[in-house]
Parts: sequence; C-alpha cells; structure tokens
Amino acid sequence: MIIGVPKEIKDREYRVGATPEYVSTLVGAGHSVIVEENAGAAIDFPDEEYRAAGAQIASARDVYEAQMVIKVKEPQMSEFPLLKEGQILFCYLHLAPDPEQTRHLIERKVVGVAYETVTDSHKRLPLLAPMSEIAGRIAVQAGATGLQMINGGRGVLLGGVPGVAPAKVAVLGGGAVGTHAARMAMGLGADVVIFDNNLMRLKELDALYGPRLKTLYSTKAAICKAVAEADLVIGAVLIPGKSAPRLVTEEMVQSMRPGSVVVDVAIDQGGCIETARPTTHTAPYYVMHDVVHYCVTNMPGACARTSTEALTNATLPYALKLAALGYQKALLEDRGLMEGLNVCLGHVTNAHVAHDLGYPYFPPERFIAS
Repeated sequence: MIIGVPKEIKDREYRVGATPEYVSTLVGAGHSVIVEENAGAAIDFPDEEYRAAGAQIASARDVYEAQMVIKVKEPQMSEFPLLKEGQILFCYLHLAPDPEQTRHLIERKVVGVAYETVTDSHKRLPLLAPMSEIAGRIAVQAGATGLQMINGGRGVLLGGVPGVAPAKVAVLGGGAVGTHAARMAMGLGADVVIFDNNLMRLKELDALYGPRLKTLYSTKAAICKAVAEADLVIGAVLIPGKSAPRLVTEEMVQSMRPGSVVVDVAIDQGGCIETARPTTHTAPYYVMHDVVHYCVTNMPGACARTSTEALTNATLPYALKLAALGYQKALLEDRGLMEGLNVCLGHVTNAHVAHDLGYPYFPPERFIAS
C-alpha cells in the first residue's frame, strides 16, 4: 500500500503521524511511504532520517495521493480538497462537536478511522490513552501557570509552602486524563478531589492513592460545591465519540473566586465546562467572569516530541494491519478497529456522531460487509 504522512498545519501543532522508525517498519513490511517535507523537523526528525528509513520526501499534494493518510489531528480547511474518495484517513477526528468537518469528510467520501474511538479487547481506548495521559499532566502544568498573576490568576502556588495551605484542585472524571491530572497535582502538593459516576473506578483510585486523593461520586450538588471552593478545576470527562456532557455550568464558574482557573481537556469533544471555547497554543488563556480559562484543543502538542513517540507506539500495529489487509478485511477481522470507523464512503458509521449531528446511522459491520 502507498501511505502518506503529511505535515500537521494546525496552530503550533508539531507532532507527526509517523516517526522514522515507524516508517522503517512500514517499508520493511513492503509498503511505500511518502512523507511531506519537514513533517517532523520541528521535533528533531529531519527529512534525512525519513529518507534513510526508506521514505520518499514530497509535497503535501503528493502525500495526499496516497491510499492511506496517517496523521495526528483532524484535517484543516485547506486539506479537505486534497482528500480522495475511498482514501483511508487514520488520525484523531473528534467529529461529534464538529459538523463542518463531518460534512467535508462525508462529501469527500473518505474512510475515516478515528484514533479516539478504536477499542481493544477490554473496551479500552488504546490510541486515545497515550494522549490522554499526556493531556492530563499538561492540564496541571497549564493550570499552575494560569494561577500566576501574569496570566490573570490568583497568585496561588499549587503546592503551597510550609505554613501556607496548598491550592485546591477539583478533577472531573476518573479516566486516563483525570487520573494523570490528579497524580500530577498531588505530586506538586495540591489538595485534590476527583469525581466520577463509576463507584468501582472511585474504589480503584482510593486503593491506588489512599487518603492523599479525595474521591467523590459525581452529582450536581457535589460538583457545584467543589467548583466554588477550587483554585483549579480540570474537566476530564469523556464519552467515546460523543459530545462531552456539560458538568460545569456558567453559574458554577461565576461562583468561583476571581483568579481561579478552569482547564477543559474535553474541549476536543465540545467541552464539559459551559464557558469553555477552543483556544490555541498561540493564545491559550482567556478570562471570563474573572476566571482564567485554558481550553487548547491539542494540548499534547505542547510536548510534541514525547507525544509523537507515545502516539506512534500505539498506532503502528493498527496501521500495519490496515496497510496489509486493506480497510475492509482489517475492520472485519478486528472488532476494536471497526469501532474506529466514523465515516465511510459518504455515510456516518459511528452511532454517537450520527445522533449528535443528525445523520442517518449505518452500522459499520453491516456497511463494510455489504
């Protein structure tokens, strides 16, 4: 198969869909790989390393002639015209809160396999997990920076100092993002509470961290109280493929002390904080109701080298399967990979995307089999 790896063009997005080692593995398996010029240069993957791995270096237009395109983030407006009917697009898509992108992918009749909805045999999200772990950790760093006076914050040090109380951190969601955020915040000495609506998960977190981490069942009243008292609120809620539920209302944000911070990691899926709107690494913060907001839609891009290595470690086996078998056979053989199919040849094949955006739903297994 001919595989294309474009340079990411989203604001300050320096990750790349394949490392030179990744390319070498694809080439070793008998595939041809075209990498866009300078695709990985910003994170010290120069074109020379890709050439040494067996890739051809070319323009974006040449890359998008490939049978499968492997990238990180969803296509941007200038990339939609380059997509081809029947082309496999293997990347993060986050379609449910993005009707414009969904429309373009349907019109271009691509085969869109989204990293964020691929599952494994335990119904986990193996291609979302590495970025969730990084985003959870970055969320705490971003929150700590937001609390500094220069960014409009309260001037509170997350971990405090001897004789001065630490900051209070509320984490909404006990999945990968929330767990890593809580771990990072506790490591810096903050006073942390984490919410989830799964009692078994709360018991697991309690067993892992003991009294250092307060665990609370997610109810509106409990969240309302915690948000009002928190110096930093981190939204880490996920329903795979679906728009995030709005757990923090605008009224709750207004109840926070001036200079407090909210970080909405769920912004890729529309956000779980009502006052959240997408921001970029160029302008990551804004203040609303005297509360500092950080809602960057590609948080892991801030640590692009680490993120690229973590992501490609996870995606490579799936890319090899798609390239070796073609998407039809690969998806029919791997139910978890089938879960990643969001759009196919002009149809929506993810139930949550179809429901949230008002499209007819085509069950992927029946659609592919036919």
